[in-house]
Amino acid sequence: MVGMPSRHARLAVLAAAVAVLWGASVLAQETVVVRVKLIQGEVPTDPMAPIWNTIPATEFPMSPQVHWPKRILQVTVKSIKVRGVHNTKQIAFLLEYADPTQDPADAAALEFMVGDKKAHFAHGQPMAQVEGGPVNIWYWRNDAPGAADMNAQGFGTLKKQAQQDVQAKGVWKDEKTKVRFKERKLIPRKDAKGESAKDPKTGDPLFDEETKVVEQDATGVWRVVFTRPLTTTDPNDAQFQLGTFPNIAFAVWDGKKLESGDLKESGSQKAITSWWYFNAEPPTNYSIYFYGLIAVVVAAGVEYVIIRKVRKGQPA
Repeated sequence: MVGMPSRHARLAVLAAAVAVLWGASVLAQETVVVRVKLIQGEVPTDPMAPIWNTIPATEFPMSPQVHWPKRILQVTVKSIKVRGVHNTKQIAFLLEYADPTQDPADAAALEFMVGDKKAHFAHGQPMAQVEGGPVNIWYWRNDAPGAADMNAQGFGTLKKQAQQDVQAKGVWKDEKTKVRFKERKLIPRKDAKGESAKDPKTGDPLFDEETKVVEQDATGVWRVVFTRPLTTTDPNDAQFQLGTFPNIAFAVWDGKKLESGDLKESGSQKAITSWWYFNAEPPTNYSIYFYGLIAVVVAAGVEYVIIRKVRKGQPA
């Protein structure tokens, strides 16, 4: 039907709605899709490689994780910029976010659904909205070399895979920047008896939310690159096809050590996003130009024959 949005456009709108309903902080969102550009040669593994400056970034809001204990109500990282490239064999994502300090336990992760079964972005945990399904998680931490290729299907099931296909590298720079975001304050809701109110269907605690726009100066920026083949032989991995719109989610931990000796963010205490999308740009299909050229040549030939017949006085 003319004027009807595409299936992917409808999914993108739904994703934005889900982000609001499931607690993602709201920023002006120009797009919900990371455009993974097709490049020639090797994909960059260095976060500071010049090619990243030519790739447009998509920015996503981040929120505290409130879906399961231990919860967190305030996080350091309020938004994350994402860039992507591929060369038809390898894919690379660059995550960029403001973090005032470089700490050994600073960490970041990407998450993908595995297979066709829908999964919640909280480790694929079955919830009222979705039945639950397996997820593939790529995890990087500053004090550990490389990356961890992991999978999960529900809270408490996260484990490292036997086959490790992901690589990662992070670079922190003492760089001044401004971060503008909507600060969310989640207040536990109380029932008539003054006790913690819970969702009657899921049993999850209920929260009321207050928001305000805040602009802060940040004095440090992390840039982290993840790389992996588009497809692997591991059934626990998410497999990517060019031109499609797989789901993607992000998580970040501020590993700063507090005076108490505890980490500011660790485990389930982290900044997260809901599901968004990415699209690995397919190679240009030149066949359309080839067939167009054939059509032009045939049309010109027919016209030439008609003109010759008309000039000779023959019926066209």
